Amino acid sequence: MQIHTDKLRNYDVGLLVTAIVAVVLFISLFLNISPNSSQPPHYSQLKYRFASSDELNFENVDQVPSNQWMPATSPVNLGMSDKTVWFSMVIEPTQSPDSKYLLHIDYALLDELDVGIFENISSAPLVTYSAGDTQTAENRPFQHVKPLFPLPSSQFSQQVFIKVKTSGTIRLPIRIWKESEFIQFTANRNAALGVFFGILIAMGISNLFLTVTTGSKSFFLYSGYVFCLALTIVTLQGYGFTYLWSGSPWFQGKAAVIFASATIMFGSMFTRSLLPIKKYSILLDQIMRGIGWLCGASIVASVLLPYSIMIKIFLVALSIIVSFTLLLGAWMATKGEVIARYFTIAWGFLLISALAASFDNLNLFHLPLTSNTLLIIGGAVETLILALILAINFSHSRDTLINAKQFALEQEKQANTAKEHLLTMQQRHQEDLEYKVEERTLELEVTLRELSEVNQELERLNAVDPLTGAHNRRHFDNSLRAQGRRSRREQIPLSLIILDIDHFKQINDKFGHDAGDECLKHMTHLFQKHIHRPSDDLCRIGGEEFAVILPNTDLQGGKFIAESLLTALASEPLSYEGDEINLTASAGVATAIMHDEDQAQHLFRLADSLLYKAKQGGRNKVISQQLQDQL
Repeated sequence: MQIHTDKLRNYDVGLLVTAIVAVVLFISLFLNISPNSSQPPHYSQLKYRFASSDELNFENVDQVPSNQWMPATSPVNLGMSDKTVWFSMVIEPTQSPDSKYLLHIDYALLDELDVGIFENISSAPLVTYSAGDTQTAENRPFQHVKPLFPLPSSQFSQQVFIKVKTSGTIRLPIRIWKESEFIQFTANRNAALGVFFGILIAMGISNLFLTVTTGSKSFFLYSGYVFCLALTIVTLQGYGFTYLWSGSPWFQGKAAVIFASATIMFGSMFTRSLLPIKKYSILLDQIMRGIGWLCGASIVASVLLPYSIMIKIFLVALSIIVSFTLLLGAWMATKGEVIARYFTIAWGFLLISALAASFDNLNLFHLPLTSNTLLIIGGAVETLILALILAINFSHSRDTLINAKQFALEQEKQANTAKEHLLTMQQRHQEDLEYKVEERTLELEVTLRELSEVNQELERLNAVDPLTGAHNRRHFDNSLRAQGRRSRREQIPLSLIILDIDHFKQINDKFGHDAGDECLKHMTHLFQKHIHRPSDDLCRIGGEEFAVILPNTDLQGGKFIAESLLTALASEPLSYEGDEINLTASAGVATAIMHDEDQAQHLFRLADSLLYKAKQGGRNKVISQQLQDQL
């Protein structure tokens, strides 16, 4: 679906304002449910140090000198590293008549997370806990989406050591909660996330229904984008590992990149279907298609390659792809595409949140909000505006269809009016037209008849030799081909006589060319008297060379006719200007029953060769042969 108008309608502005208000309220909601920084942290002396895998454990970590620890502030973000990191902090006394205390790590994507709690006067931990993605969710102390550990009640300060090892970002947002405060915070956050996921699911399902009812793939691709975005947030927030694939730590280690790649894949495909990119640039359209294939390949690679490699590649690719898509939308907006304006705004929110999250995960700078919260806000804003785009796009398409129908109705009315006028004019001039048609038809028939007679005369003249009156070479070729087909079709013999006047050059030299012409006429007249059947055809095919086509005549019959022609010619000399010119001729006779199209030419060549044998054999004779005898 595409919009081909350059003006924004009033209801478009209303939809845009509604979406902006909803976005502001959504951002405010997430900011209000973030942990209240004014509350006391209940811990101090937060420090960390890197160590090898087997260097430290809970039996000797309290013996590390204090100068080997580096100070830190929560939320801790050490960027991406595959090293083991130990954290140390001191917790205030937790003995309270009002509530128990909980240690909350507000980050769900840590592979290994071990916690040991010590009393200052003790060398062994009071209690140890273990969590992280490398073990099933059932092994955690609490079935919570984020690592959550109960703190032993004590009237003294306690030392807490936390061991972290992960293939992604080493992030440790630490919070000590009173149980009642944490319950309230969790309820607020779950309510906000419930609203967020409810909106995503509702939009995804509704657009699937629109896919079925409208047949537009844009609604389907948008649904795929929304569902994959929801699964990505579910993975980042820990809900997926807790409730959906809790028994598969392996998939938890792959899910973030898999779903994020699928989100970008559907987003790029949705972009191609929504914006008329190909209309302005085939290259940019191919690049956008390549981004979709690249993200599809990233899904496969995420299953095969380690998460530590794929997450770095994905974060860099995400920043590039979102930036490219944003610039593409802005460029198309300058081309007058109204829908590209909204699209640019939507991807602008996602770009800001994606870049901020990428820089935060790479530890390039620190943010007051977690990268997951930024992605939720950016995704919510973009999803709402994309829904706005689809709504406006569909409304424009509907209005365009209504206008087209109205235009078609108006055209139909005009066509009916014109038809009525045409019928009136037709009735008015029908009689006159019929009279003129009859008159022109009669004239045409007369003209066609005259033309046919002229064509027949022309055809006859084109087939006649002007000197002798016999048929010419053109007629001979057509007649031989036609009689050859008849012989093949009816399987009857076809005979061909080729005759040539003997010593014709001497006659021309002695008596002149006029005498030679008279000889040709005399010869034609004699031959025509001795050819009686209408189907037999006498043709002049050369200077003094003649041919006689004899359909349904065998070799003996053809030879008989040839001999009678030569006898007649020899017995009747030509009288020319007081001189008597004696004429003789030589002849070759060939006969065959045709079997294919080319055999007529073989018959001609055989008769012609027999003619020359007759001349070489003394002239004034006939030589005959069956065509099959030489094949």
